[in-house]
Amino acid sequence: MEDEKREMHKVTCSDCGKETEVPFKPDGERPVYCRECFQKRRPRRDNFQRNDNY
Repeated sequence: MEDEKREMHKVTCSDCGKETEVPFKPDGERPVYCRECFQKRRPRRDNFQRNDNY
């Protein structure tokens, strides 16, 4: 299964307009982002606030 190639679908990034490919078929309802815009929109893990009130 590791040797199988995923079918890639050409899309236009909903944020920057760059053409890119994604490993899923977009449904047309939700935005699709290129790798760079997806990373920018993702919440950063280092912003996690630790709760010491146990």
